[in-house]
Amino acid sequence: MTGKPGAAAAGGGDGSGDSGRSHCPYCALQCGIQLTPVTAGPAVSGLEVTGRTQFPVNEGALCGKGATAGELLRPDLRLTTPLMRDGRGGELRPASWQEALDRVARELGARRPEAVAVFGGGSLTNEKAYQLGRFARTVLKTPNIDYNGRFCMSSVAAAQNRAFGVDRGLPFPVRDIRRAGAVLLIGANPAETMPPIMRHFSAAREAGGVLITVDPRRTKTAELADRHLQPVPGTDLALALGMLHLAVAEDLVDEDYVATRTQGFDQTRRIATAYWPERVERLTGVSVAAMRETVTALAEAVRECVRSGSGGAMILTARGTEQHSKGTDTVSAWINLALALGLPGRPGSGYGALTGQGNGQGGREHGQKSDQLPGYRKLDDPAAREHVAAVWGVDPDELPGPGPSAVELLERCGSARAGGGEREDAPERIDALLVMGSNPLVSAPGAVQTEAWLRSLGFLAVCDLVRSETAEIADVVLPSAQWAEETGTMTNLEGRVLLRPAAIAPHPGVRTDLEILAELAARLGAKLSADPAEVFAELGRASAGGIADYCAITYERLERDEELYWPCGTQSPDGTPRLFEHAFPTPDGRARFVPVDFRPSAEEPDDQYPYRLTTGRVLAQYQSGAQTRRVDALNRAAAEPFVELHPDLARTLGVEDGAQVSVISRRGTATAPARLSRAIRPDTVFMPFHWPGPGRANSVTNPALDPISKMPEFKTCAVRLERAARSQRTALLETAALLETVGGPD
Repeated sequence: MTGKPGAAAAGGGDGSGDSGRSHCPYCALQCGIQLTPVTAGPAVSGLEVTGRTQFPVNEGALCGKGATAGELLRPDLRLTTPLMRDGRGGELRPASWQEALDRVARELGARRPEAVAVFGGGSLTNEKAYQLGRFARTVLKTPNIDYNGRFCMSSVAAAQNRAFGVDRGLPFPVRDIRRAGAVLLIGANPAETMPPIMRHFSAAREAGGVLITVDPRRTKTAELADRHLQPVPGTDLALALGMLHLAVAEDLVDEDYVATRTQGFDQTRRIATAYWPERVERLTGVSVAAMRETVTALAEAVRECVRSGSGGAMILTARGTEQHSKGTDTVSAWINLALALGLPGRPGSGYGALTGQGNGQGGREHGQKSDQLPGYRKLDDPAAREHVAAVWGVDPDELPGPGPSAVELLERCGSARAGGGEREDAPERIDALLVMGSNPLVSAPGAVQTEAWLRSLGFLAVCDLVRSETAEIADVVLPSAQWAEETGTMTNLEGRVLLRPAAIAPHPGVRTDLEILAELAARLGAKLSADPAEVFAELGRASAGGIADYCAITYERLERDEELYWPCGTQSPDGTPRLFEHAFPTPDGRARFVPVDFRPSAEEPDDQYPYRLTTGRVLAQYQSGAQTRRVDALNRAAAEPFVELHPDLARTLGVEDGAQVSVISRRGTATAPARLSRAIRPDTVFMPFHWPGPGRANSVTNPALDPISKMPEFKTCAVRLERAARSQRTALLETAALLETVGGPD
C-alpha cells in the first residue's frame, strides 16, 4: 500500500483479490457493501455503493442510508480544509494544517492535565478508539476521556458484565435469530434503525416463530410483529419483574438450568413474588393476558429446543429499555428472566442487545471509556495497568486513574456559572476539550446547558468529517478523512471484527484521525503511529489476555474474510462465534442473577408537566444527523423534526396535524410540527433527536444518570405541550438567559 498511511490509490482494493469490498459506515450491523468508483474523465469523483450478498448479516440488503453513503465523499458536503477562529468573537476561517495543529497542541499543552479533556465517538474505528485513549492517558496524561457511546450502550454493558462476566452485544451470530421459535424485542425498532436485520426476524416467523415487541409506540417493527406490548415509558423494569413472577408462579422456570448454570436466584425470586400480575398491569398498562402469553411463548420455545434440538427463544433489548436512570437494573431484570427460562448458552437462544453505533461494540472495548484500558480491562486493576503500560513503554504509576463519564465530563466544561445553576469549580473544571467524531451539541441530554458549557470553554477543538453544530462553535476544526478513504477495523453487534479497507485516496485537504493524533503527539513531545496496521497490531498486544482479546486477529486474516469473533487470542485462535455454550466467563463458570427492584423514573409527570416525552430515531436519519442531513435523498424522506402525539391529546390541546407545537420541560423547549398518530400512547409524545435548532429534542431531555452505568435518561421526562405561538417567546427567553451566563474562565 502506498501514499498516506491508511490510504489506497483511487479505486484500490483491500489486498484480498476482490477490490471494493467494504462495510457500511453507519449502524452496528456493518452491512457488507461493494464499492465501485464513479469516474469523471480520468479522475474518481465518487463511489457507487451496493450490497454484498455474501455477507451473512445483510445478504446484499441495504437501507437508504447505506445506499447513499458515497454521497458524503463529495467536496461540497464535507470539510476539506482546517478552520480556525481568531479571538472569542471571530469567525471560523480557513487555516493551514501547520497553523491549526500548532494551535491545538499549544492550547492542550499549556494547561494542567486535569483541565484538559477528550471526547470520542462510537463510530471511530478500533484503531482510532485505541489510539485516542492512549493519546489522552500517555500524551495529555489526563483522566478526562469518555465518548458518546456512554449515551448508547453503557447500561447494557454494565448489566451484562455483572451477570455474565463479559459484555458482547450479541453472544451469537445474527443469523442465529432465524432459528428462534420466539423472540421478545424490547425497546427496539430495527425496521427503521437497522432495516437489513429484519430479514432474519422475518425468516424466523416464516419458520413458525413468534415475534413480540415491547415499545410505547406502535413502530414499524411492532406492525410486523405478532404481538405488541405498549407500556408506559419508564416501567419496563416492572414489566420484566411481572413476567418473572408469572414464570415462577406457572412453573415455567428451568430449574435444572438454574441449579447447574447460575447462582443467586433465591433473592431474585423473592423480589419477583411482590410483582403480582395485576399490580404490574396497573404500573405498566400492559394486560395480564399479554404478559402471560409472552412468558409462555418464550418458555415453550426453549423447551422445544431442549426436546428436539430445534427452535429456541431470545430476549433482545435496545435503547428504549436501556436509556433510563435505572437502565442497568432494567436490563438486569430482562437478563434475570432469560436466565430463569434457561436461554443463555442454548442453541438458537439467549439474551442479547442490539448495538446501535457503527463501532458501538469495538468502541467500548479498547480504552476511550473513562474507566477502561484496551481489551476491556479495568483502569483501576493493577495487573491491567501493568500489562498495558508495558505495551506502551510507560510506568504503570504514570497512568491516570478513572475519570468522569460523558455527561459528568461535559458538566465540568467551561465556566462554573455557564448553563444556569452552580457547579463544582476547580480543581475539576475542564478548560480545553478535544472532540473526535461526536456532535454533543445535538446528541447530549439537556443540550441547552451543554451548549452553554461548551461555549464557555477556554478552547474547543473538533475533528470531524463535516461542519457539525459542535464544529460551528469550535476554535479549531480539523477535517478528517472518511470511511472509504482510510483503512481500519470495526467490530459489529455480534462481536465480529471486520476490516474496512481504503477504497480511494483521501481528499487532498484532509488527514486521517490517526495522522492528526500522531501530529499532535509529536508537537507535545511524544510518538504515536499513524499507520492503521501498526496500531491494530499494538492493540492486539495490549488486549492480549483481556476479556476482549484480539491478539490472534491480523489484517491478513481479515483480508481473507475469516469470520473472527472475539475473544480471539491464544486460548481461542479461531475466535468465539457463540459465547456461554459450556460456561460463563465468571470465577465459577456460572451466570449471576442480580436482584433488582422497581423504582420510578427520575422525573415523573405532575400538574405542571403532565405528559411524558420519549425520543428515538427515524428511518432516513442517523444519530445527530450531522452526516445524513447533508444527503438530499435522505432529507426528502425525512426533512424535519416532528412531535408525534395521539389525536385525543391533540384534541385536548386544540392542535391540528402539521401545526407547530412546543414540548417544554424544566430544561428547555423544542418546537416542531405536530404529527397525529394512534401509534403513540395518549399520555406520551415522541420526538426524533436528529435535528438542531428549535426542533432539538435534547433541549428537553433529562441528564439524570443511572448510578451504575452513568447513562442519561433520554427515554422519558416530564413535559407540557403548548401551541407554538404561545410558547416560542418563553423558550427564546429561557435559552437567552442560559447563554447569557456564558463567560470566560473564572
